[in-house]
Amino acid sequence: MNERKTIKGDMTVGNPARLILSFSIPLLLGNVLQQMYNMADSIVVGNYVGTTALAAVGTGFPIIYMMVALFMGIGGGATVIISQYYGAGDLKKVSETVDTIYTFGIVGAIPISVIGILLSGPMLRLINTPDDTLPDARLYMTIIFAGTIFALGYNLNSAIMQSLGDSKTPLLLLSITCGLNILLDLLFVIVFQWGVVGVAVATIFSQAVSWGVGILLVNRKYTYIHVNPLKFFFDRELFGKIIRLGLPAGLQQMLFSVGTLALQSLVNGYGSDFMAGFNGANKIDMFAFFPAQSFGMALTTYVGQNIGAGKMHRVKEGLRATMVMSVLCGIGAMALVLGCGTNMMHLFSREAAVVEAGMIYLRPVMYCYLLFAVMNTFLSVLRGAGDMVFPMITSLLSLWLIRLPMAYLLAYFFGKEYIFFSYGGGWVIGMTMAIVYYFGGRWKKKAVVSRRREEDLPAECE
Repeated sequence: MNERKTIKGDMTVGNPARLILSFSIPLLLGNVLQQMYNMADSIVVGNYVGTTALAAVGTGFPIIYMMVALFMGIGGGATVIISQYYGAGDLKKVSETVDTIYTFGIVGAIPISVIGILLSGPMLRLINTPDDTLPDARLYMTIIFAGTIFALGYNLNSAIMQSLGDSKTPLLLLSITCGLNILLDLLFVIVFQWGVVGVAVATIFSQAVSWGVGILLVNRKYTYIHVNPLKFFFDRELFGKIIRLGLPAGLQQMLFSVGTLALQSLVNGYGSDFMAGFNGANKIDMFAFFPAQSFGMALTTYVGQNIGAGKMHRVKEGLRATMVMSVLCGIGAMALVLGCGTNMMHLFSREAAVVEAGMIYLRPVMYCYLLFAVMNTFLSVLRGAGDMVFPMITSLLSLWLIRLPMAYLLAYFFGKEYIFFSYGGGWVIGMTMAIVYYFGGRWKKKAVVSRRREEDLPAECE
């Protein structure tokens, strides 16, 4: 315990609101940088290559995410275990968990790359990608899948540090990635005129550089961790715990991305302009969700550490603080999109049809930011406690049983202008489920690591 207390990132003592806010600010800045990093590709190709290139880059992303989602979810399970072992002061187990998940990630990147490259064309046809967009989309995806190992390694470094209470170093890594990516986008697309090949190469090269720098920083900052991509250590028992927590999250992300593809298929049926507008608006929309997502990530780490330390009474305090901050930011984001949405869409395209397509998405979805803020806060507590199954069920039911059927029905009966009203219906159901389950209290029995037996813990979080 004493060894852990000498290390920065301890969230088991101090004011919960201040801890969560200070931890989440670098995460928020990181999310903004990440989206700027993603937007750079879209802005550059949209303005210097054309609408079909913008549609190609945007339509390929859900497929790429679907292929890596399972592995990223399993990595998320590892971070919960790391934060709980860290809260309990067991640094040896922290190191072994890091080595185990790193080995899994490096080995797993190979089949993802091969399968992704082989299935790029068939998957794009499956989601009704227009013929004028298909060649560029396939080329972009092939290059991105070839660099899967860099993306996984880069994200693993950030997740490990965040689970240990360090959100500033991942921000530094992301700054390096974002800055380098933007510079290379401009060089490869504007100067060399490589088109979508340029933005894809810029992405994987910048991720590779950030991965290498990240390994050096992790090893230097945490003396009890020794990351080496060529050193393979695999603890079966630890991996079993990782799978138990991470597989539900991975399946959730994968199935959620499949649902996103189903929605993308519906959108693609309305042509390249509607596709480009939807993809551009999605980039804008992500900024509105970042505050709640960042607070939720901070809360998950906070909850994991405090449960590991046997301090359940602090969980409720953390939830209250996170809820207030998330809701206030949701109100601010809604006002900003309401007032500036059209001007934001002009970043991606000056074509009236593309801008209007983006606003068709933004107008109904911006009113849902508060629903998401509440739902995400409760689900973040559950994830930090190690309860990964219920968040998976909540997300999948709200998507597959509510949002997708509503989207197709609204499109069929009322037209494409009403597709995105389906988001509100899904989040109302998800929010209600999360609130009811939290107050039921079963999530308190899901902790992987705890200093005290569950029955000895106070019931203050009920």
